[in-house]
Amino acid sequence: MNAALTIQDLRKTYGNGVTALKGIDLQVQEGDFFALLGPNGAGKSTTIGIISSIVNKSGGRVQVHDYDLDRQTEKAKALLGVMPQEFNLNIFQKVIHTLLNQASYYGVPRRVALPYAEELLERLGLASKRDTLVRMLSGGMKRRLMIARALIHRPRILILDEPTAGVDVELRQILWGFFRELNQQGTTIILTTHYLEEAEVLCRNVAIINKGLIIRHAPMSELLKELEFNTLILDLAQPIHNLPTLSYPAELMTPTQLAVEVKRHQSLNPLFEELSQANIKVFSVANSQNRLERLFLHLIGGHL
Repeated sequence: MNAALTIQDLRKTYGNGVTALKGIDLQVQEGDFFALLGPNGAGKSTTIGIISSIVNKSGGRVQVHDYDLDRQTEKAKALLGVMPQEFNLNIFQKVIHTLLNQASYYGVPRRVALPYAEELLERLGLASKRDTLVRMLSGGMKRRLMIARALIHRPRILILDEPTAGVDVELRQILWGFFRELNQQGTTIILTTHYLEEAEVLCRNVAIINKGLIIRHAPMSELLKELEFNTLILDLAQPIHNLPTLSYPAELMTPTQLAVEVKRHQSLNPLFEELSQANIKVFSVANSQNRLERLFLHLIGGHL
């Protein structure tokens, strides 16, 4: 499999003396859905800024497919679509013009860009806002428009910097489905997010960065195997208001939902026996989606 993005010994020291990147190496394979995770100030935004040519690196090399970012800048940038974390839309433009103007920056003729712009707006639920000024859009709509803008020139690599920050649960699920479709169609996606559930649900590979260094780079499935405990979510047949004493760490999340922590590969029979003795009936069990968050905190804690 070919590499979509290759980073070698990437370094960045700002004018105030702060070293944001201390020589990171990273490779993202073509077609991957890749997560770049880390706490605030870890170096994620600097890395993305360098890849997208808005931050000058202090040293190292970035290659986008077959193009060196320094020597073949325009060809490399044409393969990238970037959705930044912060809103940077022209609020006095119409929605459709936002996409057509962006397409023109990449030399996409209007006759080609227009039907694809209409398709993106339809797919992202913005068709009815086609001729609306950007300033009239809600925050969620602006975020969807930024995704469409990043895709209008059909990039081979899409970089999503906190794409669902501040959106509601329903829209987040819609966007997850859209991202999955893009990835299945061959687009390489690099995701940064503070919603670790998002990375666990979407991504196949992950790199964790802290204080300018990559501290882990592994398949998501391999990383999750390191967890000693799983958190199970038990849906209860009848509401309870007092949690009985159990031999497992447990928390009553709602009157009808119980979170229980169990060791991996541990039999659940004793747990259900204890619940049965307490006259608590369970009608469904599911894994919690916070496994990656626990592991992330463990890894970061070991490098502070």
